[in-house]
Amino acid sequence: MTLPDLAATDATPRLSRGAAFAMALAAGALAANLYYAQPVVALIGADLGMSPAAESTIVTASQIGYALGLVLLVPLGDVVENRRLILLTMAAAAIGLVGLALTPNLPLLFALTLVVGVASTAAQMIVPLAASFARPEERGRIVGNIMTGLLGGILLARPVSSFVAGFAGWRGIFLLSAVLIAALALAGRRLFPSRHPAGRERYGALIRSLGRLFVAEPVLRRRALYHAALFAAFGLFWTGAPILLLREPYNLSPQWVALFTLSGALGVLAAPVAGRMADRGHSRRGTLLAISLVLVAMAIAFLGKHSLAALVVAGILVDLGVQANLVIGQREIFQLDASIRNRLNAVYMTTFFLGGAVGSSLTSPVLERFGWQGVAAMGCLFPALALVYFLTGEGRSR
Repeated sequence: MTLPDLAATDATPRLSRGAAFAMALAAGALAANLYYAQPVVALIGADLGMSPAAESTIVTASQIGYALGLVLLVPLGDVVENRRLILLTMAAAAIGLVGLALTPNLPLLFALTLVVGVASTAAQMIVPLAASFARPEERGRIVGNIMTGLLGGILLARPVSSFVAGFAGWRGIFLLSAVLIAALALAGRRLFPSRHPAGRERYGALIRSLGRLFVAEPVLRRRALYHAALFAAFGLFWTGAPILLLREPYNLSPQWVALFTLSGALGVLAAPVAGRMADRGHSRRGTLLAISLVLVAMAIAFLGKHSLAALVVAGILVDLGVQANLVIGQREIFQLDASIRNRLNAVYMTTFFLGGAVGSSLTSPVLERFGWQGVAAMGCLFPALALVYFLTGEGRSR
């Protein structure tokens, strides 16, 4: 069901280039907070006395925090003035990052990781805000452009984290992020557009409506489940591969791991292309291609135990597939109802981030017990399930 779009008429002001650029940068900087820990979990674990089998739970904690923020904070964008909400949430993220840089023990590390994860959901308030200033025929392009910044932050987070850790330790990356988020919040105070939503629901009713949306909107439900499966594979690969490269037979330094993680940066190119494909009516074809790319990537990853080239190719393909599917999915759900875009985005993002949390939490125990081939096999399972779901009826309906 697509309701009339009341938020992007001819009378609606268009985003300036400066505002769009600032929003893209802020979305990327916020989203990056979830991934800085991925290539340095072994360093954090060694510093704070964590067992190798539990190291990936650091990444899981940030993703759980993000999922909580998506449920508890992002829906407020349908009833609270958007710019103020975004700036306050960014300020909380900056404070939490300073705490992470200074944390002396594991309990505080996990608590602050959850806080930063929750506050980093300001990125997902920015995306529907941008969509609200776009006409329906250009929404895929606008969302794709903002997502290019967001995905650029995600994809650059791993190499930047590894490089900084090599010179300033793992704490340095969180302090650097705090400074960046604070600077972007100050810029956003001047550049971000103001939006006063018409919604007047009470907070409890707002949150309860999320579950009803998942049940009532089939497009939202299937898009969320497709991406949950792909993001689980993404979490498995990008949490496991850096750990593998730090061990035998590779024994790479953090700086070399950073160069490896740059392979995923090509995935950012998928966002604008996928957005334009969706605008032209090729959502199903793009979804099929995206799911297939992730499945092929994880199959190639089987060779990664002794082939760095296989890991590089797998990293490129998994990121291309995941980022393309993300943008197509967001474009599809933003067509449903202009008045509840923050809630639609919250349900979509929460569902697939829970998938990512499952993937990252399984990585260390599977790697310790079954080796890299076990991680690759599990990584194949998730996109295979998404492909079956897509092909057995869901993919034919839209």
